[in-house]
Order: sequence, then structure tokens, then C-alpha cells
Amino acid sequence: MMKKITITKTSDSKVKNLDFDNIPLGTTFTDHMLICDYENGEWINPRIEPLALIPTHPAAMALHYGQAIFEGMKATKHIDGTPLLFRPALNAARLNQSANRMGMPEFPEDLFVEGLKRLVEIEENWIPPQKGSALYLRPFMYADEAFIGMRASTKYKFIIMASPAGPLYAKPIRLFAETKYIRAIEGGTGEAKAAGNYAAAIRPTELAKAKGYDQVLWLDGKDFNYVQEVGTMNIFFKINGEFYTPSLDGAILHGITRKSVIELLRAEGYKVNERPITISEIITASKEGTLEEAFGTGTAVGIAMIEEIGYKDQTILVSKENTVGKHVLDKLNGIRLGEYKDTLNWMVAIEKEIA
Repeated sequence: MMKKITITKTSDSKVKNLDFDNIPLGTTFTDHMLICDYENGEWINPRIEPLALIPTHPAAMALHYGQAIFEGMKATKHIDGTPLLFRPALNAARLNQSANRMGMPEFPEDLFVEGLKRLVEIEENWIPPQKGSALYLRPFMYADEAFIGMRASTKYKFIIMASPAGPLYAKPIRLFAETKYIRAIEGGTGEAKAAGNYAAAIRPTELAKAKGYDQVLWLDGKDFNYVQEVGTMNIFFKINGEFYTPSLDGAILHGITRKSVIELLRAEGYKVNERPITISEIITASKEGTLEEAFGTGTAVGIAMIEEIGYKDQTILVSKENTVGKHVLDKLNGIRLGEYKDTLNWMVAIEKEIA
């Protein structure tokens, strides 16, 4: 039986101070958060309360041994005003896949979805109305036991916080294909949304930006031959009329936007190939003029068009048209707003339950 969520609402919302046409990236947070504690082998005391600092012991195991995972998702509003979530059950399942890989307890998936619904219901006024903008939701879990020793923690916190967000990339991006640093390798933690994966990416990303690029194109950790991901996104290429994306091999994140783009492309009649892709294939397609599109997909960006890739001493050029990529982005955003019919049944409406 799902535990009841206790709700304590603030009497003074900060939303009145937000300019929805100028939302600072990642620094503005809504009024409330959901918290749930794991003790003695069970999740207890789920509650929504005003956003506040969290007391943490200096020996909290997440700080020392890295047991920390997260999810990313968005809430939007239908044109009739109903708040919507995009495929939340997939995020709930993926959180537990990450938890399993990191030796952490699974979180009840029904409570995950219910907690999202109730938090978004309370924070409905924080959802930006502009197309391409959304209320970004960040569920995360971390080890909260005060213990210095190498083992799984016995105490955890699960939290959901929210932040209004605008479009991340307004123009096509340039990638630097990394041949020194690696993101992940089969058998590692690449397919988990573990905090440490992203920490390891910070240094090479900053180096790429210093060279004038926007993000890193990650290659495999053995021979730097196979394409994996781009920045924090999955990647797609359109070559000679067909789409290609790296197959999920244990080192690549099971992207929910990736899955949705594949389903949408196939529903519209495009052939999508999921298989290993070499960087040499991409170079050849560019030289032959068959590399028609390339884009990254992820929750934060939706779809980010790619215009070129720097690889060693070469520049791999991509067509700047990205006709299908732009169409898919428009379709995804339109489905989130109810402008297009949700024929694939992705959206979950949030019914009002809180007085």
C-alpha cells in the first residue's frame, strides 16, 4: 500500500518574482520539495514541504563514496491549462535501474509518480507558458548515513525539486570528439544516471569549450572508435535517408527522449537503425555528402542540432538544414502542449487533489 504524502505549503510563493521570458539557467527553484527517508530497510515519511537547506552530517556516505543518482524530466501545460508529465513511469523505472547498479534501494515507482503529480500540482504556477520551456523536475537519491567505511549505506534520502527552464540551445552546436578522456565503458556506470559520471565529464567538457566547441562527442573507452554520446545527450545521425543511433551496450544511457524520438520517427515512416557506429563512418558520410542531419537528444535540451564535429585534425561538417530534427523537436514540444494529438499516449495529466 502506497504511503500517504504529508503536505505543508508555504504562504508566500516566490513565483511572483519570476520573469518567464528571462529564466536564469539552473538557479531558480520553486517553493516546495518532496522528501522521503530510507531507514531500517523501508522508505518512510514522504512529505512535501517548503524548499529549504538539508542538514547533512560531514560523514554522509554520498560525500565520500559517491552513492548518488538522479533523474531529469519536465512538466508542461496543455493548451486547456491542465498540467502534464511526459512518460513519468519510464523515469521511475530508470531511477531504480540506476539504484540497482549503485547498490542503493529501489524507490516505490507508484510513490515516485504520485509524488511528482502532487508536487507539480502545488507548483503549477511555476510552469512556463512558452513553447520549448517547461518546469524541469529533478528527482534524486543519495546516501545519508554518517559512516566512514566502504559499504552500502543503510540510510538514504529521496528528494524531488523543481526549476523553471527555457530552451537550452538556441542554435546548432559544435562538438569536439574526445580521444583522451572517456565517459563510460561496458561494465561501468555509464547506463546509470550516477552523479559521478557527470563529475568525470566536467574537465574534458571545459577543455572542449576552451577550444571553441559547445560539447564533447564521447567515443568508446577502448579504441576511441565507436560513437557513444554527446555531452549529456544521446546522439542521432541521418545518413542517406535513414537514422542511426548507437545501440544500448551497457555504456550508454537509456535516454527517455532517445526512446521517444525513435518511436516518433518510426511512427512517421523513417527507418531507425540502433547499432554500433564508428567515427570513420561519420567522416565518410560527411565527405560523400550523405550526412544529412545530426542531433543530440535529452530531457534538458529536447533536441540540439549539430552543425560540425572536430575530430583530431579534421572537421566533420553536417548539413545545417536538420529538417527532420526540427520537425521532431516541434512535434515533441507540440505534444507536451497539446498542440498535436498524443497518439502514442505519452502524456500523463495531473488531476487536482489538493485543496
